[in-house]
Amino acid sequence: MPGGWSMSMAWMRMCGQTWPGVATSFLGMWIAMMAAMMLPSLAPGLWRYRQAVRNTGVTHPGRLTVLVGVGYFSVWTAFGMAAFVLGVALAALEMQMPALARAVPIAVGVVVLIAGAFQFTTWKAHHLACCRETPGARSPVPADTGTAWRYGLRLGLHCSYCCAGLTAILLVIGVMDLRAMAVLTAAITVERLAPAPAGKHVARAIGAVVVGVGLLLIALAAGPG
Repeated sequence: MPGGWSMSMAWMRMCGQTWPGVATSFLGMWIAMMAAMMLPSLAPGLWRYRQAVRNTGVTHPGRLTVLVGVGYFSVWTAFGMAAFVLGVALAALEMQMPALARAVPIAVGVVVLIAGAFQFTTWKAHHLACCRETPGARSPVPADTGTAWRYGLRLGLHCSYCCAGLTAILLVIGVMDLRAMAVLTAAITVERLAPAPAGKHVARAIGAVVVGVGLLLIALAAGPG
C-alpha cells in the first residue's frame, strides 16, 4: 500500500467470498480472540461471583455463572460487529484514496498515542474499578436468570469501556498479530488483577509505555524514506 504498510486481510473479501461470509469469519475469529484475551482476567471474577451466589443458597450457581459469561461476551461480540463495519469502510477508503493510505502509518501512531493517554483518564479509572469490584460489594448479588444476564452485560460494558484504548491498538496494528495480542492480554490481565491500591498505578505505567511507543511510531512514520 502507499506509505509502505500492509493491509490486514481481516477487512478484505477474497474471490468467491460473500460479505456475510467474511463477517461471519471475522466474528468467529473475534470471539475466539476475545475469549483468549479476556478469560485470564475474567475467570477470577466469575469464580468470585459463583462463590457469592452459592452463599445465597442458590442450587445451581454454575448455571448462573455461565449466563454471566455469555452476557459478558455478547457485549464484546457487538463491539466486534461495529469494529468490522468500521474496518471494512476504512479499508475501502484507503484502497480508493492513495493520499489517505499514505497517512495510515502516522495515523496508527496517533491512535496508539491517544490509547496511551486514555490510560490516565478518570473514565479509565472508573471503569477499571467497576471491572475489579467484588460481586455484592455495593448491591445484592444477582442470583436469578434475569439479573445474572444483566450483570454479565454490565460487566462486559465496563470491561469494553475500560479496554477501549488497548483494543484500539490491536485493531490498528492488526487483529491477526499474535505478538500484539499476547502483549495486550498481559497488560489487561496485570492491570485488572493487581492488588487494589496498585491497579490504577499499573494502568498508568502501561499508559506511559504506550505513549512512548506511539511517539516512536509517529517519528518513524514522519521520518525520511
